[in-house]
Amino acid sequence: MRSHYCGQIDDSLLGQSVSLCGWVNRRRDHGGVVFIDLRDREGIVQVVVDPESPSAFQTALHVRSEYVLRIQGIVRYRPPGTENSHLGTGTLEIAGHTVEVLNHAEPPPFAIEDETHASEEVRLRYRYLDLRRPEMLRRMRIRAEVVHLVRHFLDSHGFLDIETPFLTKTTPEGARDYLVPSRTHPGHCFALPQSPQLFKQLLMMSGMDRYYQVVRCFRDEDLRADRQPEFTQIDIETSFMDENGIMDRMESMVRELFARVLGVALPDPLPRMTYAEAMHRFGSDRPDLRNPLELVELSDVMREVDFKVFADPACDPLGRVAALRLPGGNDLPRSAIDAYQQFVATRGGKGLAYIKVNDLHRGRAGLQSPIVKFFSDEVLVEVLNRTGAETGDVIFFGADRASVVNESLGALRLRLGEDRGLVVRGWRPLWVVDFPMFAQDAATGRWTALHHPFTAPQTESLDELRATPGTILSRAYDLVLNGTELGGGSIRIHRSEMQEAVFGLLGIGAEEAEEKFGFLLKALRYGAPPHGGIAFGLDRLVMLMTGSASIRDVIAFPKTQTATCLLTGAPATASQEQLRELGIRFGQPVGVGKADQTRTKHELQA
Repeated sequence: MRSHYCGQIDDSLLGQSVSLCGWVNRRRDHGGVVFIDLRDREGIVQVVVDPESPSAFQTALHVRSEYVLRIQGIVRYRPPGTENSHLGTGTLEIAGHTVEVLNHAEPPPFAIEDETHASEEVRLRYRYLDLRRPEMLRRMRIRAEVVHLVRHFLDSHGFLDIETPFLTKTTPEGARDYLVPSRTHPGHCFALPQSPQLFKQLLMMSGMDRYYQVVRCFRDEDLRADRQPEFTQIDIETSFMDENGIMDRMESMVRELFARVLGVALPDPLPRMTYAEAMHRFGSDRPDLRNPLELVELSDVMREVDFKVFADPACDPLGRVAALRLPGGNDLPRSAIDAYQQFVATRGGKGLAYIKVNDLHRGRAGLQSPIVKFFSDEVLVEVLNRTGAETGDVIFFGADRASVVNESLGALRLRLGEDRGLVVRGWRPLWVVDFPMFAQDAATGRWTALHHPFTAPQTESLDELRATPGTILSRAYDLVLNGTELGGGSIRIHRSEMQEAVFGLLGIGAEEAEEKFGFLLKALRYGAPPHGGIAFGLDRLVMLMTGSASIRDVIAFPKTQTATCLLTGAPATASQEQLRELGIRFGQPVGVGKADQTRTKHELQA
């Protein structure tokens, strides 16, 4: 039906007859001449229809926005002075001699333009119209290009594209599974995979050596902003390669992606930072290095001060006292400081002490704060020196358990950077390495895996692992870009006795381990090679590369924050016949009320 795409009309086609298909982006009637801007996925071209083609002219008079047309005509230059520099085809137009309406269209609920004032709820309800917008088409094209380049890179480096099952067995991986009842095995369920983790390890034990998959994953998580119940991973695993080899290979892939898609040269090599340093300086294991603000350690300074709010956490092995200096921040009014105190409270902080440095040279007299009276001159001097304070600054303080201080001051650092315009443009990637192997639950004292229970420790000694689990580092690594974790991976445990020891520390007894992971433990006993891998979040990666505000903007048909599809109405009820076949009867879920039923309308504002 078509000979060319609208956006591909160029000078090489001058004087030629072309056949185009697309949607009416705009129609203008200029007193005897009708102009139609015809749009398809490649762009827009102007079509001019005049009375010299009577049938085409009469049809053109009655078309409206989003009508589907087939147009035949001759390519020519636009008259001088009428060019449109905003279009790739802006110097050309089509003299239309045939206009065929392939389908009519009702007036759309919002304009099909780059910028739209439609709410996200409306856009998702009419997603097929939203995807016609040039900006959304651009995002989908970039996503497709990223996937193509990733496949090409991995194929060229000997990785095999291998599919793993979607219907599998439920295993504890940190989030709830989506369960699929089995009709042929009454009372039993499949689980949709949270990741292909175990299968890709089994592929390494099968001798596949290098595997990858662009794969859909499923997690039934609680409500969190910008999360999706189904998402896409670039999943990778390789044998006989250590963490340095894997990181080097993967950063080569990421550098190639940014160079080919965006024309951006990322550093070579990418910088690396330990988990301990990231938490110490930024309060986060995914630091945004575009933000110049940093946390400063003050625990040792505050141990002897006459201020229990600071002294107690400073003396607690699990506590921390830290400061965050905001250059030029003493112009903040009390109302702004109160707002930041409230912000910190939502992150678990009990308060936000501060010192305004009105005049550094006046010493104590030049400082404005209700807490200065608790500090000796020596302590004040050390605080000012360590933070690098200057006249006109404000210093914020956090004092609590280290985890609370890191969470609250780390979040405040990001908030201040945005509010004060301190975040610089550009791309700041880094690897975060040397993560702790385990984290301990403060309430129960139980150990949990900081990554997942298949991550290898940096020790080969089972005795050391069991004796001091809190000091053991893992062979894990995360790739972080502008404060977003793009991918996480690790070297895996490849010896059954080490895997059993890790399960034991995590409170997974021998019987439970055999029930849930028996197939893995058995495979480890048949000559499992040293192996490791990584998984990149494709949605997050494309979100960053396209400058989108949400991963929903780079997924063709996303769910809302409550795992609802506004387009199709999923999830929906099943028929009684279907439920009877599966032996299922529904009751009222615990904790679900009318408030939950109306949440969808407002959740997209999060």
